[in-house]
Amino acid sequence: MDMKLSAEQQKLRSAARELAEAEFAPKAAEIDRTEAYPFDNVAALKAAGFMGYTIPKSHGGRGGSYFEAALIIEEMARVCGATGRITVEANMGAISAVMQYGAEKQKRLAADLVLSGDKPAICITEPEAGSAATEMTTRADKRGSTYVIRGKKHWITGGGVSKLHLIFARVFDERGEEQGIGGFLALRGTPGLIIGKREPAMGLRGIPETEIIFEDLEIPEDMLVLPPRGLRRGFADLIDAYNSQRVGAGTVALGLAQGAFEKALSFVKERRQFGRPIAEFQGLQWMLADMAIALNAARLSLHQAALSADPFPDPLLAAQAKIIASETANNVTNQALQLFGARGYSRDYPLERMVRDARMFTIAGGTAQVLRTLVASRILDTKIPQTRDGYLEAVRTPSLAAK
Repeated sequence: MDMKLSAEQQKLRSAARELAEAEFAPKAAEIDRTEAYPFDNVAALKAAGFMGYTIPKSHGGRGGSYFEAALIIEEMARVCGATGRITVEANMGAISAVMQYGAEKQKRLAADLVLSGDKPAICITEPEAGSAATEMTTRADKRGSTYVIRGKKHWITGGGVSKLHLIFARVFDERGEEQGIGGFLALRGTPGLIIGKREPAMGLRGIPETEIIFEDLEIPEDMLVLPPRGLRRGFADLIDAYNSQRVGAGTVALGLAQGAFEKALSFVKERRQFGRPIAEFQGLQWMLADMAIALNAARLSLHQAALSADPFPDPLLAAQAKIIASETANNVTNQALQLFGARGYSRDYPLERMVRDARMFTIAGGTAQVLRTLVASRILDTKIPQTRDGYLEAVRTPSLAAK
């Protein structure tokens, strides 16, 4: 079941599906096998207007909504997870933050790069600061009209491929006093921005996940993305933009699951055992029914979150949608593989790739467990500190628990 789409939205989804089926589906297995970034696919996305689709028309984009971007993303991920992920990063996340909060110079830089085919890299995660992002140690020290950044990030999607980087770091003024966490724009090739080891990832192998090391990386002060509330509350504002990326990531998971479901549905109608199609066996019928129900619920949740954008998707709806979609994707892709039997376990078929690709999404962009904490915090209308001392302090001082 689909939400009622306008004629233009139906046309958009059809165009996305035609492109995906014609250009990306035939290449998906090879991209996975070679682990090569799909530059040809990016060129096709750019030609179709899907790179930077959400960028405002004033900056060269099509001014599309997150809901419309989700329609595009699902079609890409349905046939190729890596291409779906690229489509997310070209429309949500770092680019969203810059287009909302950036100065005009920053917006022009980001828009021009994305519209020319770049997938920005958002640099938050560190070896000792994953879910606990505020424990990051990367720092930016003010030195006159520049900031000097030192530190290390890892599991950075697009490392070595992305040109534009949005780097999160603790900001210190010239007296050495911490000002908050800020986001800085830097380009690949800038001295001091070093691409480190590539992770041997389980899935989504067409996009590199790497370390990025900052060794006295000098960034002009006009490349600090400063939300209206300033550095003290700037991290919260920049992370708010990340809710769009959560909707996008959930939609990639949904697309992978939808693609696996469709392949399983066709297979059970053709595969015969005991003298009849296996689709006639009630046990398998119920598996397919459960898969269809879960896909519909995930899609509706993602679309609700995308439509809530003002300017970014509601944090509670985005968290709920990503949890539902990512867990549905893990279940549905595995069930689809099961329906294929031994064939599903073979690399000659796409099911094992879809299982591997889907596995990322209960981890990246906020684990399913951390997002459940966010959901609990919202529905209880209270902060839920995760450190031992923070939780005890909140209990002792009720005012700290209030939002």
